Amino acid sequence: MQFSPCKGGDFCSKEGSHCSGCGRSHEEIAKTRDLVFAITRFAVEMGYENVEDFTAFVGDKAAKNVRKQQQLGQMGGIGIPVGK
Repeated sequence: MQFSPCKGGDFCSKEGSHCSGCGRSHEEIAKTRDLVFAITRFAVEMGYENVEDFTAFVGDKAAKNVRKQQQLGQMGGIGIPVGK
């Protein structure tokens, strides 16, 4: 599955189970929004002035962890629990 970011504005739809603009489920969009708000809240609580560095670090770290989990899954290994 490929990630497709929302285009916003007139492209987004709230009807049905998926957005007509990006094709993602409304559940996925809501969970992504919650994730972004959690990272935002954390950065604000920490008082980070260099938010670009922080968000780049989090994104890079998450991507590395996802690739590792995907690789483990292909090899039949068990990785870290995701979503728990």
